Amino acid sequence: MSSRIPAARPDPDQILVAIADYVLDFRIESSAAFNTARYCLIDALGCGLEALAYPACAKLLGPIVPGTIVPHGARVPGTSFQLDPVQAAFNIGTLIRWLDFNDTWLAAEWGHPSDNLGGILATADWLSRTRIASGQPPLQMRQVLEAMIKAYEIQGILALENSFNRVGLDHVLLVKVATAAVCTWLMGGGRQQIINAVSQAFVDGQPLRTYRHAPNTGSRKSWAAGDATARGVLLSLFSVKGEMGYPTALTARTWGFYDALFKGQAFVVSRPYGSYVIENVLFKISFPAEFHAQTAIECAIELHPQLLGRLDSIVKVVIRSHQSALRIIDKQGPLHNPADRDHCLQYMVAYALIAGQLTAEAYEDQAAADPRIDALRAKIEVVEEPAFSRDYLDPGKRSIANAVQVFFADGTCSEELVAEYPLGHRRRRAEGIPVLLEKFRKHLARRFPPAQQATIIESSLDVRGLGALAVNAYLDQYLP
Repeated sequence: MSSRIPAARPDPDQILVAIADYVLDFRIESSAAFNTARYCLIDALGCGLEALAYPACAKLLGPIVPGTIVPHGARVPGTSFQLDPVQAAFNIGTLIRWLDFNDTWLAAEWGHPSDNLGGILATADWLSRTRIASGQPPLQMRQVLEAMIKAYEIQGILALENSFNRVGLDHVLLVKVATAAVCTWLMGGGRQQIINAVSQAFVDGQPLRTYRHAPNTGSRKSWAAGDATARGVLLSLFSVKGEMGYPTALTARTWGFYDALFKGQAFVVSRPYGSYVIENVLFKISFPAEFHAQTAIECAIELHPQLLGRLDSIVKVVIRSHQSALRIIDKQGPLHNPADRDHCLQYMVAYALIAGQLTAEAYEDQAAADPRIDALRAKIEVVEEPAFSRDYLDPGKRSIANAVQVFFADGTCSEELVAEYPLGHRRRRAEGIPVLLEKFRKHLARRFPPAQQATIIESSLDVRGLGALAVNAYLDQYLP
């Protein structure tokens, strides 16, 4: 039997072809998709503005070489930075992700589709300013919304039944893939160039999840998405310049993604690409916290008034949860930094039971020094509820359920509170959107004067008017 390697260049993997065909050919007709994309956009930008107040985030921003200004470069909202599209993508992506407050997608793999906005906004803004400088019309925000819908769909559909975390890889690799696909399209790339860019994203080195888990939990998890979306932009730039791709990046024996990194398993794609993901995306409206904890925090805040004056008499708190929460945020032992704390279910619930709220400041060292938090955290038991785990994966429900009950030394206990769907779930969209808009207004108010806030809100809330705006004109509204 011959062991010679075949020299013929094969046809590209079907996964790559399907992504390219979707990006180029799928026409988005859903008004719900565009409306939701508009909410995703302003929510992500608001989260980014809030993150500017945190020195650990701000120190990572700006050009690689201090003082560099790129002619016709992309703007970073809330700052005076004008950068090349790759570095701008890192800046914007890092801002959006820093506080763990942007939208979420939960399936076999977890992730945050708005992470792609770093690359999308940086690319579209840079292209617009460059085109204006050469006498051409800029890109419009509708193209940004279209790119968002398609990036959400690529990341989310690949996440539905393919668990990268189970092989130790971080979900941001899907951000790199989706960003590479849609940014190549924004740059005018054709089918082969999109295939090439996506293949490059899969060939690229992939991040390990170790920075999200004990004993290595750290702040990289807050800038990993910025890194991934920036890398997607870089690969897009290479591809539109004619850099070759790798047609069997996934399926090549031994050397391809499946054999090298996915235990020989092929991806399962169970539904066609459309606008399903953005229409069902989860908004983090109430709390900057890992999404699997959102309903538990809702329950804890509701229980808070019953615990006033009784904290010392608590003997046990029981949280019934779902399997994914146990895998990601069921954490005992010392917590070393904010990144550790915002991925600890026990910490978040303990803080909410004590304070009756949960804000980004709750994870900082000063707040964590309160001895009551760790004392209560030690009394929390987390157990899996199989029905919650089933409903989490049920495509007709996609719940993220938790139940919380408090037990006291005198033998009494609180009512067990159960919450299946958090405020940001599609089933609670009508209830959640007004709160989401208020969240956006608060983020604007911390950064801009009233007249500027009003201009941004007016241009953002009309989806048709927003779509007709030039990208650079919209982002210029966020200049300090």
